[in-house]
Amino acid sequence: MSDSPSVDQHRSEGPASLTVAVLTVSDTRTTATDTSGALVVELAEAAGHRVVARAIVKDEPEAVSEFLEAHSGRRPGGPKVDAVLVTGGTGVGPRDRTYEAVSALLTRTLPGYGELFRMLSYPEIGAACMLSRAIGGILDSTIVLVMPGSRAAVELAMTKIIVPELPHLARETRKA
Repeated sequence: MSDSPSVDQHRSEGPASLTVAVLTVSDTRTTATDTSGALVVELAEAAGHRVVARAIVKDEPEAVSEFLEAHSGRRPGGPKVDAVLVTGGTGVGPRDRTYEAVSALLTRTLPGYGELFRMLSYPEIGAACMLSRAIGGILDSTIVLVMPGSRAAVELAMTKIIVPELPHLARETRKA
């Protein structure tokens, strides 16, 4: 199915390579066991983007906020990036607080990102997709996209949504 000519044109005008930071939110994962974060890096780099920062933090709102603010340029602590891709902490369990941390910081939300993720998840996991609190938006001028922590969710989000639309989204956020 072909997109409209204007969408195709906007996509083609997007930057081919973006700087990206990858954040895994987990109370249990380590660098050795973070296969979801590794997959985000792998797929982002395969698409031509430059991953300039990667971290794993506990599911503590302060830790998530600190990483996002450092990589959006709001405060020192990391390189400012075009996009922060976050995996983990999107469920409804008592320790899943990524949604709250991210939503409190976003200057503009992208409701369609979470809606589309859940729609695409439905054929795979059925009504359980409603438990995902995937969220997307803009923090000042930095794109922030949060996906669940499972490898299957990361693969879905990255291949069906993020990789195809990230340059287009960057083009739109860079407009003055």
